[in-house]
Amino acid sequence: MTQLSDPTMSLPAAPLADHLATGCAEGAQDTRGTDLMPPVMPMEMPEQDFTAPFQDRQAPQGAPRPQVALWRILAFSPAMLATAALTWVMQGWFAIGGFMGLELLLLALIAFNFFWICFSVSTVILGLYSLSQRDHSRPTGQVTPMQVALLVPVYNESPWYVLGNVRAMLEELSRVDGAHSYAMFILSDTRDEELAAQERLSVEALRADLPPGTALYYRRRARNTGRKVGNISNWLRHWGAGYEAMLVLDADSLMTGRAIARLTDALSRDPCAGLIQSFPQLIGAQSIFGRMQQFANGVYGLALAEGLARWTGHEGNYWGHNAILRTRAFAACAGLPKLRSRLSGREHLIMSHDFVEAGLLRRAGWRVRFLPRLGGSYEETPATLVDHILRDRRWCQGNLQHLNLLGARGFFAMSRFHLLHGAIGYLMAPIWFALLVIWALIGLGEDRSVIHYFSITNPSRPSWPDMSEPRHVLVILLIYAMLLAPKLLAVLALAMTGRRLDQYGGPARFALSTLCEILLAVLYAPILMVQQMIAVLRTTFGIQRGWSAQAREGGHYGLRHLLICHALETLSGFALSGGILAGFVSLWLLPIALSLVLAVPLSALSGWRAGTSRRGWMATPVVYAEPQITRAADRYRRSFKRYLDMQRQHPAE
Repeated sequence: MTQLSDPTMSLPAAPLADHLATGCAEGAQDTRGTDLMPPVMPMEMPEQDFTAPFQDRQAPQGAPRPQVALWRILAFSPAMLATAALTWVMQGWFAIGGFMGLELLLLALIAFNFFWICFSVSTVILGLYSLSQRDHSRPTGQVTPMQVALLVPVYNESPWYVLGNVRAMLEELSRVDGAHSYAMFILSDTRDEELAAQERLSVEALRADLPPGTALYYRRRARNTGRKVGNISNWLRHWGAGYEAMLVLDADSLMTGRAIARLTDALSRDPCAGLIQSFPQLIGAQSIFGRMQQFANGVYGLALAEGLARWTGHEGNYWGHNAILRTRAFAACAGLPKLRSRLSGREHLIMSHDFVEAGLLRRAGWRVRFLPRLGGSYEETPATLVDHILRDRRWCQGNLQHLNLLGARGFFAMSRFHLLHGAIGYLMAPIWFALLVIWALIGLGEDRSVIHYFSITNPSRPSWPDMSEPRHVLVILLIYAMLLAPKLLAVLALAMTGRRLDQYGGPARFALSTLCEILLAVLYAPILMVQQMIAVLRTTFGIQRGWSAQAREGGHYGLRHLLICHALETLSGFALSGGILAGFVSLWLLPIALSLVLAVPLSALSGWRAGTSRRGWMATPVVYAEPQITRAADRYRRSFKRYLDMQRQHPAE
């Protein structure tokens, strides 16, 4: 059986019921400190210098994988060739009568957008081919026993939620055979004193109810210096030397014991690996928006992830959770300094730290791998459109910071590509908006200047381009087809992964769910485009600050809040609709105008319950056959919530 013991720890034997009876008077004590931690086992974690290359002398030099070069050629070349072909055809259209500046800008925007669309398609196609082959990603070397720390950083989270997940994972690990030893750490940065007191109560109750020798620790920092980065580095500097690996989890993370053991085995078998990332599946979605995200992840995600794993090879990425890291390598190579802003000159924390840490590990000579077929790795998704937007604003702030690190010394080209790709994911929103506006305004007449669209004989009636011309319609249809292609192609991955349509409710329900997901994605896309533009502007002008806790169960937003949140989309939608009715704007923008006008009701719709179990919309196998660990976590969450409610009603005297 997998060991859950730690020689430095001794747990109380009183069951949870005893804590319910006694009221846990210890919870009234100061919750700061490390009295629920093992003895200090320090290690150094120096800050890295982005202006100088760095090579970790302890990093084993593994043999290169020449086949990765072929995968990268197959991923990038089709996208580049298709983009070049489309650009050549379109420049021939615009070249008639000579170019004007607006046309050149339009051509550049189309080419830029089309490349990323094609790149997604080629990645999915590679993923489909890869899924049809045997999985060669698992090393076959001997497993060496490892001491593994499971780290759960928390910041103002619901304690009953976090501890329910923790107990479910500890229970899973106790049933897994393996040579490794595990210890669970709750690393709190909670600022709310009431929540902090509940955290400690919950941890003490769980420690008392676990089998003797089970390693569960809790530490709350007096100051949350450095946010999550500082939380993890604080643990490394004080206790990291006692553990060969650390598995980083989020508050909403769940991993089966088998998945944790497989990740640990993979790290143990590959001495060159510094980080191995799993592919988290989305679970727990009950709202329409959440189900849309969960269905897309469950149906389309694996093919995209498999293609990504192929062309990244040993230069993969890190998503900040549900990944295992070699403790010594991470401490030696991934200490993050503050980043100096080019605009203000002030130093700021690196917010989206995970991409940067992956690049630093690879720079030092360690492999960064991705195992999309691992299975048993789960996380949750925002329940409403507003919650998604709030999270997206934080991510935008962090990803745009990466543009300042593209010139960092020693980074591999693929690590720079990950940083650039993350930033482009948000910059695409203003680019798409500019593309749509220019496409609506540009003409192909004899005089193609925008200011001359208004006829001298009838200045109130502009002469807009005829977008019904077959070649224009063909381009628009091609772009839409390429946007939908990854979804439609990824459906083929179901057969390659052994899944059956009856796991999605049968062929008819699966087809209906697919259509619903595509329709909702089309409706929400313009709203998200505008919101991502807002996020880019907030970051650019320094309005977006901080990293607040996420509403795990979804926020409850009234009409006033929705009107304020979606004011820009609504006004833009009405302005666009008015322009279409007046003949000033192309009819091709009507679907976008409709989506923007309906931004508030669509946002309200996003939080409606999608139904439960087999009667739900867009249900995936994790709904029809809920994993045991999610059922156990839900049961333990309810138990902890009742316990904490009782403590509030009957506090210790």
